[in-house]
Amino acid sequence: MSLGLGAPTASALPVRPGWAVVVVDQGSRSVLLLQSAEELMAYRGPGRLPVVWSWSADRAADLADLTPAHSWSMPDEAKSRVRGGRRYLLTTASGGLVAVVDTATGGTYWAADTGGANPHSVELLPDGNVAVAASAGGWVRLYAASRGPRSAVHAVYPLKGAHGVQWDGRTRLLWAVGDDELTALRVGGTPAAPVLTAARSIPLPEPGGHDLAPVLAAPGRFWVSTAGHLWQFDPAGGRFTRVRFADEAAERDIKSVGDEPGTGRLLTAAPDHAGACSWCTSVLALHGPDGARTLRGTQLYKARWWASWSG
Repeated sequence: MSLGLGAPTASALPVRPGWAVVVVDQGSRSVLLLQSAEELMAYRGPGRLPVVWSWSADRAADLADLTPAHSWSMPDEAKSRVRGGRRYLLTTASGGLVAVVDTATGGTYWAADTGGANPHSVELLPDGNVAVAASAGGWVRLYAASRGPRSAVHAVYPLKGAHGVQWDGRTRLLWAVGDDELTALRVGGTPAAPVLTAARSIPLPEPGGHDLAPVLAAPGRFWVSTAGHLWQFDPAGGRFTRVRFADEAAERDIKSVGDEPGTGRLLTAAPDHAGACSWCTSVLALHGPDGARTLRGTQLYKARWWASWSG
């Protein structure tokens, strides 16, 4: 089956805002941008996937120095961020690679190889610096990426099982989720020499923190997934509220979650235990209205709305 990897290159990527879906496919070692949810729901397979654009470190000549054959193994994150009028793909891989890619040119704004730290999420801050959460490393780092495309200068905050990281432009806090806690970090110092300090830390309602994403329909709140359930967190009240699905099994082990701008429809990805790896899926789940699509031949880890959210 063709995965559509012959789709338009970065230079042909549509620049209009649209709620397409971006997925990380470990099978093809690629980030795939799929058509809008409506078009995706009409996909019946098992033919060519509805791929609009794709990117892989394996095909990025400017990343050759970071040995993507090794560092790009098991890609596990993809986000859309807009800074200075430009849209960037933010991506990580369990093999160690972290990259921020200009989607208009396909060129890399900044990248690093974190070795065996198992980076799981990344965030682009307004000053151009890049935050990374790494589960095996047990840390959140804030890289001074504004200094250059391979800047290794960073601040670090230890966080057991760090899996998700998210900038909140309203409070100017960097939030991170680990195995057992949700932590808000204050960014100090200068862009060239950043400093991270804890502003507050809140215990999770249950272990196994994984994904952290903004609730676009309720600015200031966050989606937080744990091993057993999905939650919405309100920093103002310091409260977690459980999000319930019709099928409780769909609440378990969610790797990524997010609400579609305008509609509030949720998109989640969780292992389907039917493929080549126990942590992957070929199914994208939509909630409110509910629906699912099986993208045969894929080994997906995360799926997110390709929204031009700038934090």
